[in-house]
Amino acid sequence: MGKTTIVKGAQMFAGLNCFEPGQEHAKHCHSGQEKLYVVMEGTAIVQIGDQMETLGPGGVAFAADGVEHAVKNPGPGRLVVLAVLAPPPQHS
Repeated sequence: MGKTTIVKGAQMFAGLNCFEPGQEHAKHCHSGQEKLYVVMEGTAIVQIGDQMETLGPGGVAFAADGVEHAVKNPGPGRLVVLAVLAPPPQHS
């Protein structure tokens, strides 16, 4: 999985996450941070809490503060997801 930062401000972060077929970002959560996913290219299986859905280009998913979330590329092509986080992660 490749990641690239688009912008990091004091209150918000936006970056692109690129997944080859079969790659995934394992289930995790953030304390004190919310995340919005926007599928730019490809197909994503997104899990937010107990709900799982398949999203195509233009599809969105929102993970509230403290809610577990994950993204997987089922293939066959590359998946590109815009990830917007607020507040921004401290390590990016």
